[in-house]
Amino acid sequence: MLNVFVVPNGDGSYALSTGGYIAAAVVVFLILILASTLTQSKKPIDTRELTFAAVAIALTIITSFIKLWHMPMGGSITLFSMLFITLIGYWYGPSFGILTGVAYGLLQLIIDPYILSVPQLLIDYPLSFGALGLSGFFSKKKNGLVLGYLTGVLGRYFFAVISGVVFFGLYAADFGMSPLPYSLLYNGMYIGGEAAITVVVLLIPSVSKALDRLKLQALA
Repeated sequence: MLNVFVVPNGDGSYALSTGGYIAAAVVVFLILILASTLTQSKKPIDTRELTFAAVAIALTIITSFIKLWHMPMGGSITLFSMLFITLIGYWYGPSFGILTGVAYGLLQLIIDPYILSVPQLLIDYPLSFGALGLSGFFSKKKNGLVLGYLTGVLGRYFFAVISGVVFFGLYAADFGMSPLPYSLLYNGMYIGGEAAITVVVLLIPSVSKALDRLKLQALA
């Protein structure tokens, strides 16, 4: 059954087949509809939220290609690509943010797939990027944007570390390390590096004020 959705690359990994691309696209669409339904259960579907989520996903895709530093075995410091999904969570709450992140993760699977197994696919794509929506738990807190962003990034880091230990731990021996320290260090270098740059930018008063005004528009 799995062969309908993936095809082997010859190196132990898999790529999406035509059926896989179609299935992923359908799931992305259904996730966005579900996200809107969950967050708008007592009023009509708000197209503003869907629009902002779609724009955030588009910006995340675009900035994910702008790599400031690329790690040798996957992972990059990009131009604030993790920020846009966390903004959706911060504005509209964790449910919508997480589902928007899951939708982006599936799109990332379509754009740049690396598949070893179903568990690895789930951890590296929908779960890892969905965790960025945890920012929504800080929407009403002081300094909520920075705290929410860091929480979302830590969520993604958590899943990246699990993936590194379980599915890519064999590379640790090349550096004389055990899988867990290797995964913590490797994933921390690019995820932590991008987070540090982004937080510095978010703390610039003019940037913070601009994002506050954008939030007002998003919630109007």
